[in-house]
Amino acid sequence: MKTIVFTGGGSAGHVTPNLAIISKLRKQGWNIQYIGSKDGIEREIIQHAGIDYHPISSGKLRRYFDLKNMKDPFKVVKGIGDAYRLMRKLKPSIVFSKGGFVSVPVIIGAWLNRIPVISHESDISPGLANKISLPFVSRICVNFPESLKYIQGGKGICTGLPIRDQILQGKALKGYELCDFHKQKPVLLIMGGSLGAQKINQAVRESLPSLLERYQLVHLCGKGQTDPAYAHLRGYKQYEYMNEELADVLAMTDLVISRAGATSIFEFLALRKPMLLIPLTRQASRGDQLLNAASFERQGYAQVLFEENLSPETLISGINEVYENREQMIASIRSNEQTQAVDTIIRLIEETSK
Repeated sequence: MKTIVFTGGGSAGHVTPNLAIISKLRKQGWNIQYIGSKDGIEREIIQHAGIDYHPISSGKLRRYFDLKNMKDPFKVVKGIGDAYRLMRKLKPSIVFSKGGFVSVPVIIGAWLNRIPVISHESDISPGLANKISLPFVSRICVNFPESLKYIQGGKGICTGLPIRDQILQGKALKGYELCDFHKQKPVLLIMGGSLGAQKINQAVRESLPSLLERYQLVHLCGKGQTDPAYAHLRGYKQYEYMNEELADVLAMTDLVISRAGATSIFEFLALRKPMLLIPLTRQASRGDQLLNAASFERQGYAQVLFEENLSPETLISGINEVYENREQMIASIRSNEQTQAVDTIIRLIEETSK
């Protein structure tokens, strides 16, 4: 039996594509192991899926000044040692990384043990973790053809994003039952990423009196960001985060309001959901979400509302505009030919592991 180690964490977007690949590899008889951080969201998701999880020391790679930058490099070095020892114990044939800061020590630990690594970059331009890891990987998979220009040495391959089967198999009726909604009003799904988005949450709550006249809302607020003051409102359901239930909620959803993380927006694309995207600003990120959102808007899949312009008025206006143009957006989305990313990546894993 071949063993494969997966890694990736920091947000759900660095974990859920791994689950899509893991599901099929399990059926093929692979032994699946996962290395992640001690306190990251990936630990809960992976352990809930019944996968062996090995926590290691990891430090966040920040592009801004923070006193934690002084000690985090030592955490990364310790993480490399942790990963190196784990590789010798687990003896994997290959490592697959979905990125995030925890992946760096895992990739270097694999390289030191001469174990091949394949990584995946969701955004148009590689993140810092993937940039650091590039010399140590055999191949790097990307979603956008324009991403290949950032990958040196011929290591890049455009595979698309691995989409979980579960997210495509939701039942709208279950979504209505879960949220106690009805079919007389359209449903909006609002999500600011697995860690939440305070500014979006605030704008949504201030807009509720107007929005609830026309729509029903499912609001994924992020950990610790639900507000009991709004729990009584009919047609408004708030949750910190959703796992299995998300597929059913998406099945009943007519329109998604979201950040522009690549994993999420490619899942919405596969489900043919019109989108209002509110990307992270350059001050809060490296600008990858702005590029992702611009690409989707250019192709007619979404409309973009910049966070600098976000207010209850612009949010309501943007939602109404996307809803009124939803048929045109869905037609554009239907013209997109999704690649068989999971099968392509599995073939690559099999070839590289030999």
